[in-house]
Amino acid sequence: MEDGFSLKDSTIGIVGLGLMGGSLAMSLKGKCARLIGYDTHLPALEVALSKGIIDHAGMLFPSPAGRGDRGEGKVNLLILATPVPSILQLLHQLQSTNYQSPITILDIGSTKRDILRAMSALPENFDPIGGHPICGREKLGLENADANLYQNAPFVITPLERTTQHALRIARQLVSALGAKYIEMNADDHDRILASTSHLPFLLASALVRSTAHDFAPLIGPGFRSTSRLAGTPSSMMLGILKSNRDNVLSALSTFQEQLARIKLSLMAEDYTALEDILNQSQADYLALVDG
Repeated sequence: MEDGFSLKDSTIGIVGLGLMGGSLAMSLKGKCARLIGYDTHLPALEVALSKGIIDHAGMLFPSPAGRGDRGEGKVNLLILATPVPSILQLLHQLQSTNYQSPITILDIGSTKRDILRAMSALPENFDPIGGHPICGREKLGLENADANLYQNAPFVITPLERTTQHALRIARQLVSALGAKYIEMNADDHDRILASTSHLPFLLASALVRSTAHDFAPLIGPGFRSTSRLAGTPSSMMLGILKSNRDNVLSALSTFQEQLARIKLSLMAEDYTALEDILNQSQADYLALVDG
């Protein structure tokens, strides 16, 4: 592959025009030569075209010859911006696709190990690299997309052994164009950390709302709303994440249960000195995590 990649001169294809893919397209508009949107949901394509979010609505994938039946042209970077199970399905389909020209492929799925394993089986003309922007909202869909969603967000890049320096340069240019913060790490570390910082909070929010009676609603304040917000995320988005990161999520749950048990035991024993120590340490840990 040539080394002189320039984002502003390239055609970028985005598969999936929901919250993440739509926000990606909005942020990249004007920063690349052309944006092509691929989505099985035709209304999303129509809205994206009518609002000028994308330049062209293509097939599900570019054609093997690099020339789509609607004139998509050659795609330099193909971004998979769908839920994890869909990304895995798309990669499986691409494994039997014979592209005649090289193409860099990047995903933005929330877990990385399964996706990178699937990427490793792609034909040699693909130059794959994993990615995950640490941002999002509980309300999905193109109607909730925001051009500033990626601004200042950590954007994790997880290279494969076969990932070339060319793909890494593309990833750096992309992250820079989005105004995000480039972080590079391996898939195992990513999935282990995200189990605690992303997947566990969703489960805790789900357990919280399941533990709260509906007739308590008139007394819900900002604390409950902020703590339970992630429970509004559709299960269709989260089930694939939890399945693909099951071992790490179970470990994070066990650690949380241990901490919750300490709080419960302190209350049961009316040991308020111990409880105060726990809460003081929690406050210090919170400040360290947020400031960090």
